[in-house]
Amino acid sequence: MKTSLDDVRSLLFWKAVFAEFVGTFILVLAGIGSTVQGWTADHVDIVQISLSFGLCVATSVWIIGHISGGHINPAVTCAMLVTRKISLVRAILFVVAQSLGAISGAGILKAVTPAVQVGGLGTTTLNTGVTEAQGLGIELLITMVLILTVFAVCDSKRTDLGGSFPLTIGFAVAIGHLFAVEFTGASMNPARSLGPAVVMNIWTSHWIYWVGPITGGVLGGLLYDNILASNASLMKARTCLMGSQFDDGETPERKPDFKRTPDFKPLSTEEPKKSDDDDILKS
Repeated sequence: MKTSLDDVRSLLFWKAVFAEFVGTFILVLAGIGSTVQGWTADHVDIVQISLSFGLCVATSVWIIGHISGGHINPAVTCAMLVTRKISLVRAILFVVAQSLGAISGAGILKAVTPAVQVGGLGTTTLNTGVTEAQGLGIELLITMVLILTVFAVCDSKRTDLGGSFPLTIGFAVAIGHLFAVEFTGASMNPARSLGPAVVMNIWTSHWIYWVGPITGGVLGGLLYDNILASNASLMKARTCLMGSQFDDGETPERKPDFKRTPDFKPLSTEEPKKSDDDDILKS
């Protein structure tokens, strides 16, 4: 893992920070745009919102994944930080870039939306009857599922994965929305909630949308990296949590321990020596 000093000195690092701004901008602009109401007499279409956010996440990850990893979510960034996959400076600046991208996306969305349709501009709030404790638990759980998915598709030591990784992550986002939109608005992303909250100045129970997703993200990251990962082990968990130096790439994948029998001898790679009889046969 690169240190904070190594990151700051690299031009590619600042390119990655800008990429996080762009990716989160796209997510908030297009995703929250699907929540704008008032065009027809119909109620909000949960399937439309779920697919919009899922596909927006997949699209953004496709666009910037090769530059920054495609976090576009402070919960993902915090999970990567606690599992020591990124440096502290990278984590801080990624969260700042994500927050600014979300605010910019929400601001432009409000500017291009007729005043009659603006409403709450997709601000995440608890539905009637949902307590803050329940909302916190829901945001924690759906974000944990998302982070488990992110870590699974990023597990370079797995050989059983195929298909589109960004789309897989997008499906996890869509599932979370299908379940929790009616409960909490299904944030799963503190930056996504921050953007419209700043633009519309709506801060009702806003802390839930930071504490819940980040806690769920950290729990999901630690759970996958130290228990579910293909190279998970007690030694890896101890080194990650307490060691001063940690490199996930140095932790080998777990393999079966085959005991060698006493009379086992490895096959020789040397060519057999020619005998005189072989020369006589050839002649």
